[in-house]
Amino acid sequence: MIQSIDHLGIAVRSLDEAIPLYEKSFGLTCLGREEVASQRVRTAFFDAGGVHIELLEPTSPESPIAKFIAEKGEGIHHIAFRTDDISAQLKQAADTGVRLIHAEPFEGAAGKLVAFLHPKSTRGVLTEFCAVKPGAVAAH
Repeated sequence: MIQSIDHLGIAVRSLDEAIPLYEKSFGLTCLGREEVASQRVRTAFFDAGGVHIELLEPTSPESPIAKFIAEKGEGIHHIAFRTDDISAQLKQAADTGVRLIHAEPFEGAAGKLVAFLHPKSTRGVLTEFCAVKPGAVAAH
């Protein structure tokens, strides 16, 4: 089931402006950038002692990240838990009354399957489950 915190998602207006803060001010190294076209977002990952920081830049005004920034400004967007069985984790959450945004996992960044839980069911915190796709090796 849940193995650890996988990453914290942070909404930013610009990766080009945000990455230097994490590299120069915090001493972290950007592990790479990736575009997730299905979510209309570009990402950049950093490792912070085994927990990743995922910066999320919208690529479209219709992106969930663009809407989040317009409503709340830049900042923490979600917490992601790594699980060894994302389908079972989603079923467990749904069986206890948690509202799922995604009933089925889909391909996200870093070669992982992901699914989100509605923050109205999780005390105001957008929560993600993620798992390495069977037979794949996660990029970060």
